[in-house]
Amino acid sequence: KVLKVVKKHYKPAPPSKDRSLLEHLLFACCLENSPHDAAEKVFHALSTDYFDWNEVRVSTVRELAEALKPLNDSQEAATRLKRVLQSVFETHYSFDLEPMKKQNIGQAVKTLEKYNGSTPFVVAYVTQNALGGHAIPINQGLLESMRIVGVVSDAEAAKGTVPGLERIVPKSKGAEVGSMLHLLGVEMHRSPYGATIRKLLLEIEPDAKDNLPKRPKPE
Repeated sequence: KVLKVVKKHYKPAPPSKDRSLLEHLLFACCLENSPHDAAEKVFHALSTDYFDWNEVRVSTVRELAEALKPLNDSQEAATRLKRVLQSVFETHYSFDLEPMKKQNIGQAVKTLEKYNGSTPFVVAYVTQNALGGHAIPINQGLLESMRIVGVVSDAEAAKGTVPGLERIVPKSKGAEVGSMLHLLGVEMHRSPYGATIRKLLLEIEPDAKDNLPKRPKPE
């Protein structure tokens, strides 16, 4: 039901560009809570306005947040980006992560998970787009949406997982379907009390009305 409604309202993002593993990792830091075109825009700016990734690493979060302004969560994205770059540098003393592509996927995923600033969304995006694995990136907004309509329990949502999603969506459709599901999560993150997300969630599950986010009462 979720996939049916999402396909009706959203278009898939274009196929991911031919990027290095590091570039996919940093792009995912930008993409997590924002639309694909906004992430592409800021990633292009980072790639062209800074001398190299080391200059990005030593920039302040405030400076980076300014460069990432088109994103829905520029401050958080800047923090993720800076932390991940710092962690990569401290782990490898370089920004070349291409050797990880030759490793067993499980081993590469463990390395990605250890980077400070790395999130389950970032790890799944890199697994899908750089390592050739089958993983659907899930941001917090999508997880919350899945919980509201009853796809996952509170306990599963707390663990950050949507069990069975990779079984329902074939690997060949993973990136396409994942990019549309992503937009549902982006909408939830952008405006959790807004009419758009309410309408979408009730179209998926009309009985979910009581589960919808409640606007906090002013104190």
